[in-house]
Amino acid sequence: MYPSPHPPQQPPVPAYEPHPQFAAVPDRKQWRYRPGRGLRHSKAFRLGTLISLLVLSGLVILALVREQTGTEGFLVGLGLAVLPVPLLIGAFRWLDRVEPEPWRNLAFAFAWGACAATLVAILANGFATQWLVARMVSSSSEADTWGATLIAPVVEESAKGAALLLLFIFRRRDFDGIVDGVVIAGITATGFAFTENILYLGNAFGEDQAVGSSGFQSVTAATFFIRIVLSPFAHPLFTALTGIGFGIASLAAQRQRARRVLLPLAGLLTAIVLHAVWNGSATVGGYGFIAVYGMFMVPVFGLLTWLVIWSRSSELRTVRSHLPAYVAAGWLAPAEPHALSSMKARSIARTVARRTHGAAGRRMVVEYQVCATALAFLRQRAHRGAAGTDFVAREQELLHHLWQRKDMAQPALAHAARMTAPAWTGPAPQPWTPPPPGYGYGPPGGTQPSGRPYPRQGQGYGQAPAQGYGQGQGPYGQAAGPYGPPHGPGNRPYGP
Repeated sequence: MYPSPHPPQQPPVPAYEPHPQFAAVPDRKQWRYRPGRGLRHSKAFRLGTLISLLVLSGLVILALVREQTGTEGFLVGLGLAVLPVPLLIGAFRWLDRVEPEPWRNLAFAFAWGACAATLVAILANGFATQWLVARMVSSSSEADTWGATLIAPVVEESAKGAALLLLFIFRRRDFDGIVDGVVIAGITATGFAFTENILYLGNAFGEDQAVGSSGFQSVTAATFFIRIVLSPFAHPLFTALTGIGFGIASLAAQRQRARRVLLPLAGLLTAIVLHAVWNGSATVGGYGFIAVYGMFMVPVFGLLTWLVIWSRSSELRTVRSHLPAYVAAGWLAPAEPHALSSMKARSIARTVARRTHGAAGRRMVVEYQVCATALAFLRQRAHRGAAGTDFVAREQELLHHLWQRKDMAQPALAHAARMTAPAWTGPAPQPWTPPPPGYGYGPPGGTQPSGRPYPRQGQGYGQAPAQGYGQGQGPYGQAAGPYGPPHGPGNRPYGP
């Protein structure tokens, strides 16, 4: 990308040659932002505690479900309940293709829904039913009806929403908008529905066995049709409303504390109401259930699907509008904002890398795309005033990973941009040339031993819109920042 004006008089050097000031840059697995602050704040301690609690919850819920359904009913319920899980997870992963959520977050969400949230729901719903029988109603069937309509939605949606709250607090850097909220909520609810379906299908099979039926007769077949075929999206749909609340709250500025609190609560309340309507229609039965399903649930599902797809398109627009600043600074090639903001171009780039360099090349391009997208979202949050205190460190990390992967990823993205040129309204890809001084990160700050320039220096964000990212005193000031040699001209970006 940065050809030397003269052939080097020494053997080829690596593409990334950091300035001596940054020679000892940690790798991705060791990159840290905050110093250790004791056992209570240790990441390993918190992770171990969380895994232990989830495993314990899983063992308890396993014992409870097996006790209610029996061994044979449990195995039948497990075999039937697992059928929609891959389809639902695949659908949510497809929606999350722009900036995929880390697998560890999705694994936690599924485990929380399948173990912790289900355990809380079973215990709380059972206690509520006993309390209703003792104080308000005369029969257990009436208590079950009231519990399913009024109590279960509150308990279950709150228990599932706790996973979103934990990730919103402790994995805030991975929470970038509505799509992330819906995906995390959907995976959590898929885990919850999986365990709940084992219980319902196992009990249905036990009822069939109790009356002497052999194989899958009326109760099991009806339960399978309603829960697996007709409404596998019910729980994900309810919890996705809570996820939308958290997703919008993640876009709020730091000073908008009321919005960051009230929006998730509004989403949770909406999820509870929708869940209560659904459970109430099931207790009515007959035409009431069909009417609610056709006139209420299906339209809400369609509206939610449209909102998520629109939000994903908005994420691509964010990539297209916020990455050009890094093109001007020399971090990205001119064609990359287009190639990274088109799902077709992204796919072409991954295919080209796989054909040229195999699986390792494809993985390199995928990581490059993820880091570049995260960089655009990070810059968007800075413009909204929602960037955290680790903004500078996070940007430095992402740029470091882009720089390490650019030699393999940038040719594939340039080819993808040329292949999708009819859909691209911007200028044709051109070799990089230095931008005017004062724009973005400013003029070049010296060259590497191979002749390639180091990333350029500048003076942070501009104050007025007309200045763009120019020389004015922006929110990150003019003091020296993390990039560029200490002796070069101008101030480096993003000062303290």
